[in-house]
Amino acid sequence: MHASEHKEQAKFHDELRQSVRSICAKYPDEYWRKLDAELAYPEEFVDDITKNGFLAALIPEEYGGSGLGIMEASIILEEINRSGGNAGACHAQMYTMGTLLRHGSLAQKRQYLPKIADGTLRLQAFGVTEPNTGTDTTKLRTFAERVGDKYIVNGQKVFISRAEHSDLMILLVRTTPLEQVKKKTDGLSVLLVDLKEAIGNGLTIKPIRTMMNHATTELFMEDMEVPAENLIGEEGRGFRYILDGMNAERILIAAECIGDGRWFIDRAADYSKQRIVFNRPIGQNQGIQFPIAKSHIQIEAADLMRIKAAELFDRGESCGAEANMAKLLAADASWEAANVAMQTHGGFGFTEEYDIERKFRETRLYQVAPISTNLILSYVSEHVLGMPRSY
Repeated sequence: MHASEHKEQAKFHDELRQSVRSICAKYPDEYWRKLDAELAYPEEFVDDITKNGFLAALIPEEYGGSGLGIMEASIILEEINRSGGNAGACHAQMYTMGTLLRHGSLAQKRQYLPKIADGTLRLQAFGVTEPNTGTDTTKLRTFAERVGDKYIVNGQKVFISRAEHSDLMILLVRTTPLEQVKKKTDGLSVLLVDLKEAIGNGLTIKPIRTMMNHATTELFMEDMEVPAENLIGEEGRGFRYILDGMNAERILIAAECIGDGRWFIDRAADYSKQRIVFNRPIGQNQGIQFPIAKSHIQIEAADLMRIKAAELFDRGESCGAEANMAKLLAADASWEAANVAMQTHGGFGFTEEYDIERKFRETRLYQVAPISTNLILSYVSEHVLGMPRSY
C-alpha cells in the first residue's frame, strides 16, 4: 500500500470510529447497567446500529451493504465495547457472513442479504456447540435426514446466543453418520433455519442464565423441518464452510477484547488520577500506575496482531495462525486489564454503579469461548511449530 493510500485508509478508519462513537454515546453506562440487571436484550441499540448500516459492513454494496472488510467490521465492534457497551448482542451478524457470502447460492444471497442489510431480518444465531461434544465439533450428534424436498432435524444445541432475538440461524448438522465417512470432518452440512417458522414446529428454545447478560439458550430440535433449498453450499462440506467464519470470528472477538481493554485502562487511569488517599492521587504510586501502564502495552501489542490478521484476511491470504494468536493475545490482555481496573478501584470496583464488575464479567467469557485458550495453544503447537498433536 502506498503512503497516500495508507493515509486515506487511516482517515477513513478514524471517521468510522467517530461515527460508531456518536451512536454509542446515546447509550450510556446506565442503559447497559439496566439491561444487565434485567437480563434484557438491547433491542433499541441493535436497531439503531443496524439502521445506521454498521451491521451491514461486510455485506456487498449490490445487496445493500457497505462492502467493507474484516478490518472495518472489527473497528465497529471494538468501538462498541470501548464505549462501555457489549457487542456480543450483535456480533454474530458479522462473523456468520463468511459462511453465507462465500458459500451461499446466488438465490440465497438475493433472498436474504438485502433484508439483513436493512434490518428487516436479523441473522444473529450460530448453532454449532452441543452439550455432549463441546469443542470436539466433528462428533456433534444433531442429525438432518433428507426426505424429499426438506431435511428433518433432530438434536440439541447449547450456548446458542441470541436465538430468541434472531430471525435466522446458521445451523451445523451431521447429514452422514460419522461411521460412514472417511474423514471425520466430512458429512457435516450447514442449514439456514428460519427461526420464526421453526419455533413451535419442532424447535424449542430454553434460555440459560449465565454470569453475564449474553442472551444465550439451549435448543431442542425434534423432527424440525428445514427446506432443502436452505442448504448452504454442498451437503457434507459444511465443516469447511464454518471454518471460513471461524477466522473472521477470532479477529472480531479480538477486536472486542481490545475495546474492553481500552475501556478498562481508561477507567483505571482516570480513577487513579481522581482518587485521593494519604493526601495524594493513588495513581502517583508506582504500585498503581505500573500495572495500568503494562496493561496498556499489552493491549497495544494485541492490537498489532489483530491488524495483521485482519489485513491478511481481507487480502484473501491464509491467516489461521494470526487470527488465533490475535484472539489469545487480546483475550489475555483484556482480562488482565479487567483485573487491573478492579484492583485500582478497590471496593468500588465491585459496585454496580462503576460498571467495572459488569465489564469484568463480560470480558472473562473470551478466555473460554469462542475457542478456548488451550485450543489456540494446541493449534499453534501443531500447525505452526510442527509439534505432535496433543489430543
